[in-house]
Amino acid sequence: MDSSRISPRPARGPIDQVGDLVDSVKQYARQETLEPIKGAIRWVAVGSVAALSLGLALIFAALGVLRLSQDLGGTVLDGSWSFAHYFITLCVVAVLVAITFSRVSRRSLTKD
Repeated sequence: MDSSRISPRPARGPIDQVGDLVDSVKQYARQETLEPIKGAIRWVAVGSVAALSLGLALIFAALGVLRLSQDLGGTVLDGSWSFAHYFITLCVVAVLVAITFSRVSRRSLTKD
């Protein structure tokens, strides 16, 4: 028998094969569970920051519209017509919310 044809790899026993199997299962479980969870947490965090920013912007915009309406309305909309400032603000905010919801894209958590 020619010694140059013998592979340098030593024979592996059943214990080594079981160890490799366990390592493969651990790696597969980590790949299929932990990595998607990390991605979902990141996705939720970015979405939460965006929602908070949009909410604050909408509140400040509503206050700005209300104050502008009160300044431009002057004394004409005082007394029994004072509700008109709030109605104008409500209409502007409703339009802004409708525009915001129309621009939201729905993406899934997975990167197809």
